[in-house]
Amino acid sequence: MHKKVSIEILEKWLTGWSLSRALPLPTSHKTGFKVNVGDEKQKMRYVFSEPDAFFLHLAESIDEPWVFLKVCTCFDDFKDKIPDRWILQPQGYMMSCLGLMKIPDTVCLPRGYTLEFESYPSAFVAKIMTKTGEQAAIGRVVIVDDIAIYDRILTEKEYQRKGLATFLIKQLEKIALSKKVFKNFLIATEEGKMLYEALGWEVYSFYTSIVIPSKI
Repeated sequence: MHKKVSIEILEKWLTGWSLSRALPLPTSHKTGFKVNVGDEKQKMRYVFSEPDAFFLHLAESIDEPWVFLKVCTCFDDFKDKIPDRWILQPQGYMMSCLGLMKIPDTVCLPRGYTLEFESYPSAFVAKIMTKTGEQAAIGRVVIVDDIAIYDRILTEKEYQRKGLATFLIKQLEKIALSKKVFKNFLIATEEGKMLYEALGWEVYSFYTSIVIPSKI
């Protein structure tokens, strides 16, 4: 059964997401938060833990394209309460691992690849590189108080199904553990959800996004 996402967890996760992407920190907006993303295809995002009256008011009042509304529940819970101009995006899932991941210490990097780390004031970045210097996989972890937020974990298509993502996530977990942080959160796609579940993560809640892609 999915959990209700608290305002505290939502703010910490969104803070980590923003720091990972070098964006302005989230600010409070009624019962949720907003982030000025500033991208052509995502000007701003409003994020709520539930589709309450303030979420529904934004859905009614916004008609500008590329402003995202995001909420920690499934689309069926509010689809009949919003205007038709909003378009559902691919389903996301807030996932958590409140302890050690199910990744053996024996998991190793395949031959021909090297691991590199970069550290910024706000994020730790791990990269897996090929022997020819191409980036095969990358991921980030940001520590916000007692929570580790994993973000932008990507394996390039031609290097998938080689165990690179599992090894990479293990390295990011080691960083969190070195900071004595055992609560892990991320947002997964439908495809990514299966990988994380195999590594001991659980779905904490749905994470649903809607947007007006262009003016009508």
